[in-house]
Amino acid sequence: MNNTSNIDPSIFSRRKRVNKIGLTLSMGAMLLGMVFLLWILSILVIKGFSAIDLTLFTHSTPAPGSDGGGLANAIVGSLLLVGFCTLISTPIGVLAGLYLSEYGDRSRVASVTRFVTDIMLSAPSIVIGLFVYAFVVAQAKHFSGWAGTIALALIAIPVVVRTTENMLRLVPGSLREAAYALGTPKWKVAFMITLRAAQSGVMTGILLALARVSGETAPLLFTALNNQFFSTNMNAPMANLPVVIFQFAMSPYDNWVELAWGGALLITFAVLGLNILARVVFREKVQG
Repeated sequence: MNNTSNIDPSIFSRRKRVNKIGLTLSMGAMLLGMVFLLWILSILVIKGFSAIDLTLFTHSTPAPGSDGGGLANAIVGSLLLVGFCTLISTPIGVLAGLYLSEYGDRSRVASVTRFVTDIMLSAPSIVIGLFVYAFVVAQAKHFSGWAGTIALALIAIPVVVRTTENMLRLVPGSLREAAYALGTPKWKVAFMITLRAAQSGVMTGILLALARVSGETAPLLFTALNNQFFSTNMNAPMANLPVVIFQFAMSPYDNWVELAWGGALLITFAVLGLNILARVVFREKVQG
């Protein structure tokens, strides 16, 4: 028996009105957000492209009051910081996520690890920068690229851990059971079967973590600081794009402000590329 015939038609009309109002407000909020986003991106592209030339990639940051200059030292410094951050955060994050997924169902250590991971995910980056400053920079009595790398790694590791655990939990249990039935040890199932099945999702988490740390400024202000000269010495203050943009954007020199726009455009394109790459990898994983 159809019970819908006994419902007052006014209820349906009221629900339709509420639905239309909700859709209208949602579309309006989306359009408003898109307008501001496109506005910001258009200004960034217009002012940033004017600073993009060969000099930007071949010259170091200029001294105050001097003309010309580029961002070569800051670009190389950012690549070194993010590169070493990747080397540190990837194995730690993947192995921790693997442990939480495969071995940590009822473990107290796993519960504490998840709790700490959640705290670090929600912690402001400036707090992490102050923590590294107190325990690394203050003890060594100087800023360094290694301190900046540690700060960025502490931001990236929780992202990799959480993504890896979630991706591994999506692997069907029947795949593990089939490997166990063949006499495969649990550690080999975890590394050779489960992790390999979720490798695209794990790579997505790593790329998203890199996209997040690429534009972090606050932690580097307390750790790597900056360096006007070209340097690859990780045990000394190191130039990096976020801090250079922060300092140059507020300067009274026109060429510094122009370089800041160029550096902002470079970081935006780098983060956009990493996000697009992560989306493509994740989409292939879903379709596969």
